[in-house]
Amino acid sequence: MSEGCLYYVMGPSGVGKDSVLAWVREHGVAHGVLCAHRYITRPAHAGGENHVALSEEEFRSREQRGLFALTWEAHGLHYGIGNEVAHWLARGADVLVNGSRGALAMACERFPALRPVLITASPQAIASRLAARGRESEDEIAARIARLSAYPVPPGSVVIRNDGSLASAGAHLLQTIRSGRHNLANT
Repeated sequence: MSEGCLYYVMGPSGVGKDSVLAWVREHGVAHGVLCAHRYITRPAHAGGENHVALSEEEFRSREQRGLFALTWEAHGLHYGIGNEVAHWLARGADVLVNGSRGALAMACERFPALRPVLITASPQAIASRLAARGRESEDEIAARIARLSAYPVPPGSVVIRNDGSLASAGAHLLQTIRSGRHNLANT
C-alpha cells in the first residue's frame, strides 16, 4: 500500500477555506479523503470551522506530551494538528489539513511530500464574507484586504479561486487530489 498525501490548505481569512473543506468533508469520503480536525484554544461554538476546542492548559499538556504533528499560534490562539494524520497517511489515506501560511515551513519539514494548496478569492468577495461574519470592524477588514498582496503564492502550490460556487472550488480540490493519485499510480 502506498502512503497517502498530505494536502496543506491555507489562505487568508475570508477566502472560504472552512467552507471548501466542509464541502470536501461531505463529498470526499467516497474518494478516500480524510479531513483532519484542528485543535484550537477557541470555544467550540466560535468560528465557522469544525474544530476540537481545548483550553489553553489542555493544549499545552497535549503539546508537552508530543501529541501534535504541528502547532502554531495566530490571532492570540493556539492551533494544532494531531499526530493521527501520520497514521492515516501511512495507511494510504489522502489527508487535508487546514494550515497556516506562517507554519508552512514547519509542515514541510514534518511532511516533506506535502502538497500546498492556496485558496484565494477576490478582495471584494473577501471583504463581503468578513463583513457577513461580523467579527471585525470595517477598519480591520480594510487592513486585512490591504495585506493580501503581502502574501505571495508559496512555491509548488495548487491555487484554487473561491469566487464562484462552493461546489466548483470543492470539486477543483477533489480533482487535484485525484490527479495526484493518478500521477503516483503511473510512476
